[in-house]
Amino acid sequence: MKKIKFILCLLFVLTIFNITSAYSQSNKNIIVLVKYKTQPGKDSLAISAIKALIGKVKKEPNFIDILIHVDPIDKSNILLYEKWANEEYYKDAHLKTVHLQQFINDSRTFLAGPPDISFWKLEK
Repeated sequence: MKKIKFILCLLFVLTIFNITSAYSQSNKNIIVLVKYKTQPGKDSLAISAIKALIGKVKKEPNFIDILIHVDPIDKSNILLYEKWANEEYYKDAHLKTVHLQQFINDSRTFLAGPPDISFWKLEK
């Protein structure tokens, strides 16, 4: 009976540790919302360029996920929902990558201006 109680207590402690560890890890994540506005008639070109960029971004350290959203009423509004494991990496090394710098340069032909970027964290 003592062994069963010990095993149950151990399982309980391990479960709590796993939940706490998962929460702690997810709390370090940063959500980045990137809002783009395309030039008139260039939404398809913008989407293609963004998808090509994402293919390269997915290979970066600290990358978790990116979802592309397009406004169903005005297709010139594009939103990226990005999830990263490290805010400092995103704000420094990611922004300096060759592929992102190339995208920024190329985007002048299809975007109406620079994106609106905001950062979000999980509330404790």
